[in-house]
Amino acid sequence: MDTKVVSVNISVEKGTIKKPVEFIKISDKGIIGDAHAGNWNRQISLLGMESIKKFSKDSGREFKPGEFAENITTEGFTLYDARPLDRFVIGEVEMEVTQIGKSCHGDGCAIYREVGKCVMPKEGIFCRTTKKGMIRPGDIVKYYPRIMKVFILTISDRAYYGEYQDRSGPRAAALTEEYFKSQAYGCEISREIIPDDEKQLRHKLIECRDNDYDVVFTTGGTGIGFRDITPEVTLSLLDKEIPGIMEHIRLKFGQVKPGALLSRAVAGLMGKTLVFNMPGSVKAVDEYTDEIFKNLRHLIYMIHSLDIH
Repeated sequence: MDTKVVSVNISVEKGTIKKPVEFIKISDKGIIGDAHAGNWNRQISLLGMESIKKFSKDSGREFKPGEFAENITTEGFTLYDARPLDRFVIGEVEMEVTQIGKSCHGDGCAIYREVGKCVMPKEGIFCRTTKKGMIRPGDIVKYYPRIMKVFILTISDRAYYGEYQDRSGPRAAALTEEYFKSQAYGCEISREIIPDDEKQLRHKLIECRDNDYDVVFTTGGTGIGFRDITPEVTLSLLDKEIPGIMEHIRLKFGQVKPGALLSRAVAGLMGKTLVFNMPGSVKAVDEYTDEIFKNLRHLIYMIHSLDIH
């Protein structure tokens, strides 16, 4: 079954139900003439008929599109299964998901005052405009889940020249895929091995930034050997360093294994691409990713100006 627009709804005041209209015009601030348009992340709200019908049955009262103050009522897809940064395309309009659900307004919500609960806090979704246009009832809704792009770069003379098999890169790839799956995101992972060469490393990091990779993990070259140049090259390309993650990792594991304090790994942001250095052992990859993953989703949301905690 195609997902389609059942109703488009607007209100001129916040805190009121929205009335169905023949069409809505979308600007870069949201819906023209709607109270919720503006320079923020909840410009456009959507709710599925699936949620409305279920709520109507549970409440013993039939609710109609717009009564939950949603701008766009759809049918054919469970909207709240989407994730932040997913996209919806409706005709010429494109929008990016910024939030799933919201805080309940309690007594400030007409539905809550009537039945003691509301569906929007759990099953409504919110978007911001990425391409302007017009939406009408009957328009087809296309859903594009966000696929995270990850590059894993092993920096090692010996691995590059085949003197030993790289194990840290494949381990980082497996853990990263598992992590994004646990967050309900797909991911595309690319891997490469290069020697401990400043020019090649710089070129590859710039290439990842310019090709809009979400995350780059490097393994190897973080020690104090003459050929260990990964942190220096990485730092020279960062727009913002994120020192706390690596400081925490060194402190945590250095208490048990003093050698962990010798790692010079850095983390930071190149454009909108996160970069994390890791030592070139499987054990280090396990330890580092375990700590990095605790903040990774929040970091990605912050980069894209999503205030989600």
